[in-house]
Amino acid sequence: MSWGAGATVTAAVEGDIDETVVRRVLEHAGFNLGTVHGRLGKARLLTSLPGYNSAARHAPWIVLVDLDRDCDCAPTCIRQWLPHASEKMCFRAAVRAIEAWLLADRERIARFLGISENRVPRNPDELNNPKQVLVNLARDSRHAGVRQDIVPNARSGRAVGPLYNLRMIEFIEDKANGWRVDEAAGVSESLGRWVNRLTDFI
Repeated sequence: MSWGAGATVTAAVEGDIDETVVRRVLEHAGFNLGTVHGRLGKARLLTSLPGYNSAARHAPWIVLVDLDRDCDCAPTCIRQWLPHASEKMCFRAAVRAIEAWLLADRERIARFLGISENRVPRNPDELNNPKQVLVNLARDSRHAGVRQDIVPNARSGRAVGPLYNLRMIEFIEDKANGWRVDEAAGVSESLGRWVNRLTDFI
């Protein structure tokens, strides 16, 4: 199957960080990101998945979700959520969350957070809660701004700080000093499989 080099791909994602990752990965593979659907969380996205899959009979689509703890492995959940993918559908699950893919570029995420690279886990796909790990790393940042933006106030009841999304998007979009798709794909098996799948589509 081929999408064709330079094809414009429609996407559906859980949120804004995921959209930014999809855009970078598609650019890396030689595609363009068109309309993006979803952004209302995982439950809503999965509810809409049959409609997205129907649309993928006619044009290229990517749907990206976090695996979380729903299954032991991504293929199991993917088969459950979408037993019969359309020809032009690329349905992927980040193991276990999109933050694992960000942590997979150990050198750059350490520099961004202001911590030692040795603190960053070497096998991010094996983390139960990559987002929590990333937030905990930010607690020890040398930069007060990183701590204030990414780490939640203890009384807020939130899992992340007030500018968490903006900070992560800043990291992903910075092609000079931020997230590198190649580097991360070499560390995260789930990201590497997706990058290879996109390459196969050309």
